[in-house]
Parts: sequence; C-alpha cells; structure tokens
Amino acid sequence: MLLASITPLMAQNAAGPAQPGGSFLTAIIPFVLVFVIFYLLIIMPSRKKQKKHQEMVEQLKPGDKIITTGGIHGSVMGVQSDKIEVKIAANVKVDVTKNAIAVIAGKKTNTK
Repeated sequence: MLLASITPLMAQNAAGPAQPGGSFLTAIIPFVLVFVIFYLLIIMPSRKKQKKHQEMVEQLKPGDKIITTGGIHGSVMGVQSDKIEVKIAANVKVDVTKNAIAVIAGKKTNTK
C-alpha cells in the first residue's frame, strides 16, 4: 500500500524539475486584479462623490438653507473663497469652512 502511493511521486521526480515559465506573470496577476477591483469599488465612487460635493458647495449663495456635517441648520449669509458665513439664530452668525457643508436643505427663491 505504501509502495503504491510512493511510486507516482517517484515518477514525477524522474520526469525532471518543473519549468518556471511565466512564474512572474502568474505571481503579479492577482495583485493587479486586486488593485483594479479596489479602484473600481472604492476610489472611483469616492472621487465622483467628492466632485459632486465640490460642485454643490460652489453653487451656494446667500439665502440658501444648509445643514453642516455637525448637524447645525442655518442660512447662508455670505460666501467667501474658503469659508461661508452662516446665520444659525437671531443675531448669531458663524463662519464654517466649505468642506463642513453636508446638505443644501433649500434654495433661496426670488419672490416679488
């Protein structure tokens, strides 16, 4: 019984050592596939979301209702290059960075 299991192993060794042809290529393919999947599932959607948020923030104008990432509701009073002045209560205005804007809750409507 033992001899029957050893005989095929001896036959493989007699045929010669295995050729390493394509070993680098077969070793690098899984890494490339993981990177491609990582890019498609994580990096690309994140870039799209970031670009959409940037466009939303650039369209802000005084009078828009916003919600910050901290959950503060307010109205835009002024827009500067890197920050936005937000009115959160009567006679209370705060400056927040543009990145802190989470959602535009409502646009200013022009009524006459």
